[in-house]
Amino acid sequence: MSISTTITDHVAEVVVDAPPVNALTVAGWFELADALISAGENPDVHVVILAAEGKGFNAGVDIKEMQSTEGFAALVGANQGCYAAFAAVYECKVPVIATVHGFCLGGGIGLVGNADIIIASEDATFGLPEVKQGALGAATHLARLVPQHRMRHMVYTAERASAQELASYGSVLKVVPRDELRDAAREVARQIAEINPTVMRAAKASLNGIDPVDVKRSYRFEQGFTFELNLTGVSDEARDSFVERRDGWSKDAASKEPR
Repeated sequence: MSISTTITDHVAEVVVDAPPVNALTVAGWFELADALISAGENPDVHVVILAAEGKGFNAGVDIKEMQSTEGFAALVGANQGCYAAFAAVYECKVPVIATVHGFCLGGGIGLVGNADIIIASEDATFGLPEVKQGALGAATHLARLVPQHRMRHMVYTAERASAQELASYGSVLKVVPRDELRDAAREVARQIAEINPTVMRAAKASLNGIDPVDVKRSYRFEQGFTFELNLTGVSDEARDSFVERRDGWSKDAASKEPR
């Protein structure tokens, strides 16, 4: 796994590369949080692009790590790591542009839901499969992407929404061919980077200050239900089933994407 940062013309690109599906380990979530915080603290950075390599943008937490770790250390770590990474996007001192391709699931929704601007490729899909894995969370962030009743339907059914649907709500700024995704993000980033950085940082802080929902507290409330579900035992059973299915998919050449 690698999380790299490059800075060109006052634009920092933070790129995640965690094969096969960019499902991050506990350490990976904290590493991503550190990279975003560091980029925002750099006075030479006026805007951040958050991107990923591989088949999709993000598939959430590494379920295999959670199931192969004794006790609840990995569960607690994943919750804390996601909380830190989502907060790092939101609290980054400069605007964050998320570039989404392929699948954006679970923790990926937390990242893009807290971003300032989202640009997606034509093949991008967004969803929360948590209920099928005995968990809850990131509905806080999904509610920033789709209307309230659509959000509830997506949470209850684990159904995904397309980039085109999100664009119709205005939450995705642009939908472009996959090979044009990074260039489209750089063009928007260039426009932002040309503005006086002191003004831009003030703008980011002021917009966060007028948000009607405290995203950190709201997400933390959701996490409490995940812990309760784990105490009942249903979450462990759901995750074991997920890992067994994933192992089966990995042997099937037709299975190209996590569900």
